[in-house]
Amino acid sequence: MTMPSTPPTSTPTRAQPEPRSAYRHFASLSTRWMDNDAYGHVNNVVYYSLFDTAVNRYLIEAGALDIHAGAVIGLVVETHCNYFAPIAFPQMVDAGLRVTQVGSSSVRYEIGLFAAGEPLCAARGHFVHVYVDRATRRPAALPTVLTQALEGLRP
Repeated sequence: MTMPSTPPTSTPTRAQPEPRSAYRHFASLSTRWMDNDAYGHVNNVVYYSLFDTAVNRYLIEAGALDIHAGAVIGLVVETHCNYFAPIAFPQMVDAGLRVTQVGSSSVRYEIGLFAAGEPLCAARGHFVHVYVDRATRRPAALPTVLTQALEGLRP
C-alpha cells in the first residue's frame, strides 16, 4: 500500500522595496512632529494617512474628486502595507502612486513611500476604493473624469 504524498509547502515570497521607477506619479508630503511614536519613527498608522493623502490629492488636482459635492465617493474596502525602513519627522516623503486594477466601480491604488532622495521605498502598500453613490452608498460606475485621471497612473 502506498501512502499519499503530501504536497510540498510553498514559502510565501517576502515583499521587497521597490524603486521609484515602479511608480507613475509622485507627491511630496511632509511628516509632522506628532507623527513620531515612542520609538522615534513615524507610527505605522500614519503610513495609511500618507497613502490616503497621496491618492486623494492626485484625484482632487486632476478634477476627478469633489470631496464636498461629488455625486460619487470612494470608500476604502481593503488596505495593506509592508514596511522596509523607518521614516521620522522632520523627513519629507515622496509618495509614488500607480493604479493596477480598475473595475466597473472599484480601483486598486498602490503607493510607495520614499524618504526624500532614497532610491527604494521605505514602505509600500495598497488600498481599494469602491466608488459609491454619495446618498445611497450603493456601488456606482466610475465617472468618466475619474477613469481619465486613472489612465495617468497605469503602468
